[in-house]
Amino acid sequence: MARRIVGIGGTLRANSSSELLARAVLAECARLGAETRMFGGPALAELPHFNPEAPGRSPEQAELVAAVRAADALVIATPGYHGGVSGVVKNALDLLEDTRGDARVYFDGMPVGLIVSAAGWQAGGVTLAALRGIVHAMRGWPTPVGIALNSIEQKPFGPDGAIVDAGVAQMVAVQAQQLMAFALAPAA
Repeated sequence: MARRIVGIGGTLRANSSSELLARAVLAECARLGAETRMFGGPALAELPHFNPEAPGRSPEQAELVAAVRAADALVIATPGYHGGVSGVVKNALDLLEDTRGDARVYFDGMPVGLIVSAAGWQAGGVTLAALRGIVHAMRGWPTPVGIALNSIEQKPFGPDGAIVDAGVAQMVAVQAQQLMAFALAPAA
């Protein structure tokens, strides 16, 4: 049975490094047999601000929530803006409050791969830790491998957006393998 893996992340700029990394993990998951879907930065920018007092949802909001509800695993990618999760990614995660009443609340029991691209090592580490905290609060299981890229010192992408750095490619492959293995594990 194919596993469904959803990616959420990026910046307002299409093909940002965080989005490219998420797409690379999803591509590796697809190579391993998963069905994948990406909600990149431009798609996230179309989401209205989450308002818990207004239960009506735009078609874009409903589409994201439905995709996460149907997912077996997630990939969340963010830039490390000032050591924190970007606004567009946080807004998407806030929207998933709509799943609080579901049979599977939030990310309960779901593996979640985490990716951060930041302009420095400190922001990358702090933001990765913040994402882990968010996923734990939403009852998910962050994969043991989290990816933190220093976009100033590391240049892992070729002109076509493909990963050319062997170390980064290895981290992408390991995260994808963990997502697939954990998504295939029987529910406890």
